[in-house]
Amino acid sequence: MKKVEDLFKGFALTALLLSGATAAEAQDTVETTVEADVVNQYIWRGLELGNTAFQPTLGIAYKGLSLTAWGSVGLTDPTDTKEFDLTLGYTIGGFNIGICDYWFNAGLDPESRYFMYEAHRTNHVFEANVGYDFGVASIQWYTNFAGNDGFNKKGKRAYSSYFEVSAPFKLATCDWTATAGAVPYYTDFYGTTGFAVTNLALRATKDIKITDSFSIPIFGEVVGNPCSQKAYLVFGLTLRP
Repeated sequence: MKKVEDLFKGFALTALLLSGATAAEAQDTVETTVEADVVNQYIWRGLELGNTAFQPTLGIAYKGLSLTAWGSVGLTDPTDTKEFDLTLGYTIGGFNIGICDYWFNAGLDPESRYFMYEAHRTNHVFEANVGYDFGVASIQWYTNFAGNDGFNKKGKRAYSSYFEVSAPFKLATCDWTATAGAVPYYTDFYGTTGFAVTNLALRATKDIKITDSFSIPIFGEVVGNPCSQKAYLVFGLTLRP
């Protein structure tokens, strides 16, 4: 019995060391993300931002540090807002922190110039975020700290904030995520007059196998916004090389 226990301990230690080595190798590898989503509606934090859209992503990550470019352009409505975001983030263990620069082609600058950062004229919104992933659930907090932010009741910068809790789970061959998000106080950026739940969502993702080496992830999501009294059914697919 003692030999069996020693053998098991030895196996467990070896597996632990190998997993540690694998993790170290993964951290030392530069990872690149090239993909794009196609969605029937652009819904963000419970807010409707556009109709059918093409949303590409280009990112690079190394040792927990990542830089990601993300965009959105309407496919069916030429008046839909175009968006281009840059996010710098850092993750260590379950902890993550980041800064995002959102840019929209509609806003304070009548000419919609990207390289316009002047206060009270820029179409950029700068947001900081911090969060922690506990495995069974994660929590994220976001706050606008500069740029074209909303206003509070006194007509001053609201430092508009949003937080959400998400929980992943598996059910019936799909990967699911349940999300609850809220705005903590008054801001016309989110259209709230105080604490308000703006995002209750349930999302399912499944890979559709095309060939032995290629599959396309598809996803469906039900989104409800109790604050605006609106609900949405979102469907999309992800294209990856």
